[in-house]
Amino acid sequence: MKITVAAVGKLKEDYLKEAAAHLSGSLSGCCDFETAEIPDERIEDNPSEAAAEAIKNREGRLLLKRIKPSQYVVALAIDGTPLDTAGLKKMLMKCRSQNRNDIVFIIGGSLGLSGEILRRADYKLSFSPMTFPHQLMRIILMEQIYFALK
Repeated sequence: MKITVAAVGKLKEDYLKEAAAHLSGSLSGCCDFETAEIPDERIEDNPSEAAAEAIKNREGRLLLKRIKPSQYVVALAIDGTPLDTAGLKKMLMKCRSQNRNDIVFIIGGSLGLSGEILRRADYKLSFSPMTFPHQLMRIILMEQIYFALK
C-alpha cells in the first residue's frame, strides 16, 4: 500500500521536523510512505472572504496537480466523518481489499481546503470539531496512520 500525505506548507519548527522524520521511518516499515508539500500562500491579517477563497483555490489547484486520478483521496475536514484508530484501520483495509492501494491524505493550509479539493475527495475525515495548526495535524495524522497499520 502506498500512502501520501499532501500538505500545504512546510514544517518550520525543528521539533516537528524531527517528529515527522521519526514517523516517516516508522511508516516506511508498514507501507510505501511519502509526503508532498506545496507552498502556503501569504495571508493578510483579516483577509476578506473573497481573498480567503482565492487563496484556498490557488492552494487547491497546486494540490490537485499532485493527485493522480487513480488515487483514493482522503481530505481532512472539520465537517468530515470522525474515526477512531480502529475505524481508520478498517477504512485503510477496505481500500486495500478494493485494490485502492494508492491513498493520499490532504491537509489544507490555515484557511482550510478549497471546494474543488473537497469535491475530489473520496472521503472526508475529521479528527475533531476543534481547529488544529496544520503543521501539528500532519504529525497527528502520521501517528494515527502508523497505529492503524502496525
